[in-house]
Amino acid sequence: QVQLVESGGGLVQPGGSLRLSCAASGRTFSSHAMGWFRQAPGKEREFVAAIRWSGSSTVYADSVKGRFTISIDITKNTGYLQMNSLKPEDTAVYSCAADALGTVVGGHPRYWGQGTQVTVSS
Repeated sequence: QVQLVESGGGLVQPGGSLRLSCAASGRTFSSHAMGWFRQAPGKEREFVAAIRWSGSSTVYADSVKGRFTISIDITKNTGYLQMNSLKPEDTAVYSCAADALGTVVGGHPRYWGQGTQVTVSS
């Protein structure tokens, strides 16, 4: 089992930045990956980014490429999503997830955090 706890959400103005954190505990193997998803009101859940636990590979949704950066600090068992140049359309509940990389990117990871709200508004 893997337990995930997100933090770092909040309200930010358009063009601003936020960094989300996802603290992992339990059985975090190097073969696992961590990913971020988001869901806006009335919309389907959307894949945002994923990274191998080793940090060797990253995948991004086209909508966030060049603005968001995913990373992992293995010493702290914590993943991060640095979000820059935020837009109102980035407003959503952001959740981290963990499983094999392909499973995360495919949208069906087994392990999920509880989610954190990100609101981009002036």
